[in-house]
Amino acid sequence: MADLFTFENLGNLAILIFLQAVLGFDNLLYISIESQRAPKEKQKAVRFWGIIIAVVLRVVLLFVMINLIGALSEPFYVFNWTGILEGGVNFSTVIFIIGGVFLMYTAFKEIAHMLSLDNLSHDVDGGQKKTAAQAIMLIVLMNLIFSFDSILSALAITDVFPILAIAILTSGVAMLVLADGVTEFLKRNRMFEVLGLFILLIVGVVLLGEAGPAAAHAMHDDALLLKVFGHEIVPMSKSTFYFSVIVLVIVELVQTGYQKKLAAERSFEQEDNL
Repeated sequence: MADLFTFENLGNLAILIFLQAVLGFDNLLYISIESQRAPKEKQKAVRFWGIIIAVVLRVVLLFVMINLIGALSEPFYVFNWTGILEGGVNFSTVIFIIGGVFLMYTAFKEIAHMLSLDNLSHDVDGGQKKTAAQAIMLIVLMNLIFSFDSILSALAITDVFPILAIAILTSGVAMLVLADGVTEFLKRNRMFEVLGLFILLIVGVVLLGEAGPAAAHAMHDDALLLKVFGHEIVPMSKSTFYFSVIVLVIVELVQTGYQKKLAAERSFEQEDNL
């Protein structure tokens, strides 16, 4: 036990907890939005059990990846369609592609639903409904997909399983504490739900970008980089992602403030006319 809590391991633990918190933002956002599709009286339970099950499975996934990292990173197919599709595909590539496509589909579907005049009467209740079991299943599934990015990043820092597990459990507790607050904020500020969906759309693009070099990075072989029509699939940098998110938030805040100002001016004009 004394060997576990060394200065180096404690330093790695602090870095990992911070990393999990940063990478878990988009995950928490998805949980908050998805839970609102469940029946109202079960939404809190959906968030609680979705996070609990997902965190437990994330620890299991971590254990599996530590023991099978070589097999998971080995490309199982290499495309050689010159000028059309080239590069290697491993397990991580498939996960990132599935996750990216699913997130983009979810974001587009929910945005289209918000714009649908036929469904305005349902928007008050949170949009298209799902059963509690369906919502929990989707939260767990997407949590696992998000996990690959964070776990692979964590494994680059340390391979000490207890330290990694403690960081994951700590991030799980943080999500449990913050999930209800984030959900209530989105309910009170519906426009920010639209912002959240656009952020999820960007996250989907980020995951698709991560699929490009997944096999190449694992095998340290640039020849395995995925190329489509001769162009490499390059991942979006984290700084670009967070800059995009900050810009979206600033635009939303400015627009909200401007709408309030216009509403106040119109109210003032109506009072003058009376």
